[in-house]
Amino acid sequence: MKLTGNTIFITGGGSGIGRALAEALHKLGNKVIISGRSNERLEETIQANPGISAVELNVQDPASIQAAAKQLIEEHPDLNVLINNAGIIQPDNAGGVIDEDVLVSTVKTNLLGPIRMTSALIEHLKSKEEAVVINTTSILGFMPLAATAVYSATKAALHTYTLSQRYMLKDTSVKVLEIVPPWVQSNNNEPRAMPLASFIEATIKVLGTDTDEVLVEEAKMFRNNPGPNEGVFVTQFNDSMRSQPPKIH
Repeated sequence: MKLTGNTIFITGGGSGIGRALAEALHKLGNKVIISGRSNERLEETIQANPGISAVELNVQDPASIQAAAKQLIEEHPDLNVLINNAGIIQPDNAGGVIDEDVLVSTVKTNLLGPIRMTSALIEHLKSKEEAVVINTTSILGFMPLAATAVYSATKAALHTYTLSQRYMLKDTSVKVLEIVPPWVQSNNNEPRAMPLASFIEATIKVLGTDTDEVLVEEAKMFRNNPGPNEGVFVTQFNDSMRSQPPKIH
């Protein structure tokens, strides 16, 4: 992917990885538009980064997605990059009764949101000489955290959807990429997680190559786990997380 001269829309761009990506890409000479759940955080991001703009969007609402897409195309006709970054992670209990609100909100945000957002913009993106769709998944799509089973499942589903999407768009001008973050200090100070600044720096470097999957070194071991014996590593991983539970927001 070329790293400058783009017009980029980033969902979930008001905090964490989304904001850090927006700021990094803005500094590289791209026009960046963000959206997010918190107007306060969006305003903070805009004030701290003159030139970044925002649109109102609720990724759980199909009507809001359609309205945002219409506004983006009208106000930013050069839009050629979509980064589906918005996501929520909430604890659940796959061994018990699943909270319906947690289930529905997580699936709507993490899976249906990116599918709907891309669908709303895809014909516009196809009209561009060079366009990119980037889906932010997670190592938990390959190495599930049992305490967030629904979140992990949505990221696994988004990964497989990305593979299909890439195939279906292979003869168009639209390139489909996947960013697979490891555990990152996005909205936390967890010492076991990768510092956000380090993650963004490494991610931008990989993003500028010709790869389809944007993987930092810290993510590769988990990305490579799926296979006939993947359950062994999953058990070991979750046992270690159970002994020192991560903070889940």
